[in-house]
Amino acid sequence: MKNNRVDEFIKNPKKAMYALALPIAVTMIVQIMYNIVDTAFVGRLGAEAIAALTFSFPLFFVLISLNSGIGIGINSRISMYLGAKDKQGAENTAVHGVLISLAFALVVFILGYLTLKPLFLLFGAAENVLNLAISYMSIILLSVFFIFPSFVLSSIFSAQGDTKTPMKIQISALVCNIILDPIFIYVLGYGVAGAAIATLLSFLLSIILAVYYIRKKSYLHVSLKCFKFSFTIIKQIFSVGAPASFMMLLMSFYVMFINRFMAYFGTNYVASFGIASRLETVATMPIVALSMAMLTLIGMFHGAKKFDLIKIIAPYGMKIGVIFTSALGIIFFILPSLFLRIFTPDPVLLGISSAYLRIDVFTFPLMAVSILASRILQGMGFGVPGFIINLVRVFIFAIPLAYLFVFILGYGYLSIAIAMVIGGIASSITAIAWLRFKLKALNIN
Repeated sequence: MKNNRVDEFIKNPKKAMYALALPIAVTMIVQIMYNIVDTAFVGRLGAEAIAALTFSFPLFFVLISLNSGIGIGINSRISMYLGAKDKQGAENTAVHGVLISLAFALVVFILGYLTLKPLFLLFGAAENVLNLAISYMSIILLSVFFIFPSFVLSSIFSAQGDTKTPMKIQISALVCNIILDPIFIYVLGYGVAGAAIATLLSFLLSIILAVYYIRKKSYLHVSLKCFKFSFTIIKQIFSVGAPASFMMLLMSFYVMFINRFMAYFGTNYVASFGIASRLETVATMPIVALSMAMLTLIGMFHGAKKFDLIKIIAPYGMKIGVIFTSALGIIFFILPSLFLRIFTPDPVLLGISSAYLRIDVFTFPLMAVSILASRILQGMGFGVPGFIINLVRVFIFAIPLAYLFVFILGYGYLSIAIAMVIGGIASSITAIAWLRFKLKALNIN
């Protein structure tokens, strides 16, 4: 893929949306499969092992959030430059992104090791679960030097309209993880830590492949020869990327708080929430993929001043997202245990998680609205709305209501899921209103 695909996408934006979204969907599902595979293998070690991964998942998601924020900022700016036919600006932005990712990796690595144990204690992890969680995340932290630049290189491909190459990279890394997991967990006897070692080696493979493909297939050249320091480019990346990171960090804090609330009821409830959340992630990742395709398209159309196409593709993508998540939610509502058995055979955990999932599925289409609206606005160069939309969901409604239900009114664990639904309704209303306002403000040539 060594050509600018902007003109091709302008001719048929709906076809372009699917062409971009399908490989991203596979990529996103593959990324989530890291945690699903780890959970599936570790789940055979017992509830404490599952709980350790459940406590670790929010921190792992923090890494992905910081990573994704940088990637979204880069994607938004590169796609705009390509839409405006400014290849040099796009290449300089790409190199800035790689360097920023490496600097972030170093900072995260240092801060992570200093705060790991206090954070797990804050989340409610104790005794053996605490030790297992620390052993897992200590190794995962080493992988940030592979995760961060690998994600940025994938974002560079996506911004060019090539989403198949990142998909190939992630599939290769996942296969590596699937092969290595049982070896390190069972054969070599490392247990929970073995899952982290397998993940680290898989991300090492992903960065090796990403560097190879960026040299062989990229329309944009990514090397220091293309680098010319620009505070403006850094500001542009962070103006979209920083709010995007904060938006995703909110979701990490959301999971941390829910883990803390579930810990009030016991380890089985933490583990049950963990496996129910894996299925929620399966539902949302294709939407994230669709939203990333929208981000690229909206950025290109905005850079090319094709505002009329933005007004066509934005509501179309929203409709597709709501239909998909609603259908998947119905399936999970009818047959929750069928899918939850992937992670555990324990009848107690299945009973708790099935009841929770049957309420949680009502958040699926609501999350689709919020995620897609946020990415569309980011593609237009507005990073703050997505952060506010998720702030409304998590900290203004969901978390306070969950605390009220559990610790003040004394309701059961299912009240936490009800709080999440209410938060989703509030954020969806905010998202739709904000998106409509920004779309009306666009000037059609």
